[in-house]
Amino acid sequence: MVDGSATRPAGEPAIRTVAMPADTNPAGDIFGGWLMAQMDMAAGSAAARRARGRCVTVAVNGMAFLNPVYVGDEVSLYARIVGEGSTSMTIEVEAWRRSRDGDDAVQVTKAVFTFVALDAGRRPRRLPPAGKDGID
Repeated sequence: MVDGSATRPAGEPAIRTVAMPADTNPAGDIFGGWLMAQMDMAAGSAAARRARGRCVTVAVNGMAFLNPVYVGDEVSLYARIVGEGSTSMTIEVEAWRRSRDGDDAVQVTKAVFTFVALDAGRRPRRLPPAGKDGID
């Protein structure tokens, strides 16, 4: 386990959810695949908003599980675009947990996702020009 002393990202989370008993593995711990799926959804939301349309995950890099998530924890997922190509976006996602009866948040994982914008034929398409804040 890591001490969780990282600073929570600024802004609102892309997704906030609660870890439920159905999200556990056979040992009763929150399944890492569930957490990764939540992160992919948060990154996908940021990608679709920036691309103004359909996007697909093409890579996940640097997945690191830092601390456990427990049943009943509120999980907040923060997504931020950190790079762009002509058709692709690099999105950093951090997941933080807060117990249902506490105020302290602890970072539980982080990863970098790469998404590509797709056209109607499911082929890569150029990203539209960014708004003044980088996201429309």
